[in-house]
Amino acid sequence: MTDESTNLRRVILDAARHLLAQDGYKHLSMRKLASAIGYSATTIYLHFDSKDALFHALIDEGMSRLYKALHEVHLEHADDPIMRLRMLCRRYIQFGLDEPEYYEVMFMLHPEHMERYPAAKYRRARRNLDLFAQALEDGVAQGQLSVTDSRVAASSTWASLHGAVSLLIAQRLDVRIAQEEFIQASIDQALYGLLPVKPKNNPLTTI
Repeated sequence: MTDESTNLRRVILDAARHLLAQDGYKHLSMRKLASAIGYSATTIYLHFDSKDALFHALIDEGMSRLYKALHEVHLEHADDPIMRLRMLCRRYIQFGLDEPEYYEVMFMLHPEHMERYPAAKYRRARRNLDLFAQALEDGVAQGQLSVTDSRVAASSTWASLHGAVSLLIAQRLDVRIAQEEFIQASIDQALYGLLPVKPKNNPLTTI
């Protein structure tokens, strides 16, 4: 692929991400996208076979960016699963705030009809959940957490974080609540139920 072709692919992806986040999946068309970037729809089809292929590429790209951010935390706190879990939560929320368009495309668009997400891309996306599950398993091994199924617990934690990110991106948080205070409380709430007991000095909320 030539530099010109690579650059055009980047332009297409960036414009599509913006339009998807702004107008939703239903209202994105190749013609509308072509008009936004000043090329013909035929040119876009040289890079992406369909709107779904373009959508899938953006999800995959976003998931890879998220994985890079979360994996850095995984490496930084390899010996401390509790701190690792807390920082994974914080980095996840921060990703949503830093990359709201990617986050919209990855987690908040719900097309009624879309081609099945490719298995290879799904496996890459699942690596993000695996990092949470691994931190939970390591916490259980050290006797600090009580989790029966690490994947279920990771998914539940992720769902709680997603709710927090969704409120923040949509700017629906009560203006009387400080954003940092809300983020801290959201992480505490997501992790509190993972403790084997609930002592006064909760190790998940005192970090």
